[in-house]
Amino acid sequence: MALKLFVFVVLLILLFCLGFGVPYAIGTVCMVVLVMNNGFADFPFHTLAQKVVNSGNSFVLMAIPFFLLAGKLMNTGGITNRIFRFCNTVIGWIPGGLGHANVLASVVFAGMSGSAVADAAGLGSIEIKAMEDAGFDKGFSAAVTAASSTIGPIIPPSIPLIVYACVASNVSVSNLLIAGIVPGILMAIGLSIAVYIISVRRHYPKMPFPTLRQIWDDFRKAVLSLLTPVILIGGMLSGVFTATEAAVVSAVYAFILTVFIYREVKLSQLWGIIIETARESAGILFIVCISNMYGYLLTRAQIPALLVKAVSGFTTSPVVVLLILNVIFLIIGCFMDANAAILILTPAIWPLITAVGIDPTHLGLVMVLNLMIGLLTPPVGMCLFTVSRVANLPLEQMIKSVLPFYIPLLACLLLVTLFPSLVLFVPGLLA
Repeated sequence: MALKLFVFVVLLILLFCLGFGVPYAIGTVCMVVLVMNNGFADFPFHTLAQKVVNSGNSFVLMAIPFFLLAGKLMNTGGITNRIFRFCNTVIGWIPGGLGHANVLASVVFAGMSGSAVADAAGLGSIEIKAMEDAGFDKGFSAAVTAASSTIGPIIPPSIPLIVYACVASNVSVSNLLIAGIVPGILMAIGLSIAVYIISVRRHYPKMPFPTLRQIWDDFRKAVLSLLTPVILIGGMLSGVFTATEAAVVSAVYAFILTVFIYREVKLSQLWGIIIETARESAGILFIVCISNMYGYLLTRAQIPALLVKAVSGFTTSPVVVLLILNVIFLIIGCFMDANAAILILTPAIWPLITAVGIDPTHLGLVMVLNLMIGLLTPPVGMCLFTVSRVANLPLEQMIKSVLPFYIPLLACLLLVTLFPSLVLFVPGLLA
C-alpha cells in the first residue's frame, strides 16, 4: 500500500518536475501501477478501457469546445474592447478608475468565456495599454489584469466547474455554475477594494465623471455584447436550457455578433479559430480520459479509503477538513494545470467529503477558487506568465506587483470556505 501511494503521488510530482506534459505524466504513473499489479495478471483491462472511453463520451463535456469557441470569437471580434470602454465610462471616475474598469470588464467577460487565460489574453493587451496611457504603473496594470482574470472560471460559464461536474457524483451542472455568482462578485469587490487603497496611496488618476451622453453612446455600442452573460445566466436560471445548450447558444450568438453585426471577424478567419478551439478542446478531453484511468486505479488501490481513515482519526469536522483541503489545493494549484488537478483530486477525496458531510457543490467552488489562485503563483501560474508576456514585463516584477492582490483573493476563499451559504444561496433559490 505504501509503495503504491508513493507511485501515485511522488512519481507523479517527479514527472511534472521533469517537464512531462500533464496527460503523459498521468499515463506513465498508470502504466507503472499496472506493471506493479502482478505483471498485468488477472486485471480487468476491458473495464479500464470502457471507463477511459466512456469518460470522454459525455454530454456535459460538449460544453467545453463551444464555450472556448465563443471566447475566441469574442476576443477576435472586438467585443472585449467595447466591454472595457463601457466599464471605464461607468466606473472610471472612482479613485483608481481604470483599475476598477479592469475588474468589472473581467466580471462581464467571465459571463462569456469561462476561462481565466482567455480573459488574461483577450482583455490584457487592451487594459494594460489603456492604464499605462492614463498614468498607471505597468506592474500595477498587469497585476490587476492577472488577478481579475481569475474571476473568469468562477462566474458562469466555467470550464473547470464543468470538468468537476464530470467526475463528481450527483452534481447538477447548472446548479454548480450558478453557485459561482456570489463568490465571483465577492472576488470582484475584494479586488476593487485593493485597487482603491493602492490607487489612493500612489495617487493614481481617475477619469472625469461621464455625461449621460457618454454613458449612452458607450452603452449603445456595447449592449449586444453585454447581453451575452444575461442570455446565458438568465437561460440557465429560468431552466430554458442546460449548461451544454447554453454553450451552444453562446457560440452561435458570438458568431452572429462578430461576423454579421460587428463584421470584425472575416469568414476566412473562422477556420483558424475553429482549429485552435479543436486543439484546446482535444487537449482537455485527453486529460479527462487519462485522469479517469488514474482515478479508477487510485480507487482500486484503496487510496481514498486510506485517506478517509487517516483524516477521520484526526477530525470529522467539515470545516477543519475543508481548511486542510484548502492547503492541499493551494499547493497543488501552484504546480499543476487546474483541469488536471480537479480530475486527479476529486476521485481521491470524494469518499472523505462524503463521510464528513461536505456539500459537493460547495467543494467544487472551493476547489476551483483555490486552483485559480494557483494560476497567479509560480512555477506554473498560467495567468502570471500570460500577462507577463502580454505586458512585456519581467516575471520577477510581475510576481512582486501581484502580491497585494493575494490578500483579497485569500480573504474571499476563507469566506467561501467558512460560509457555505455564500455558494449554495443561489442554487437554493432555483430549488
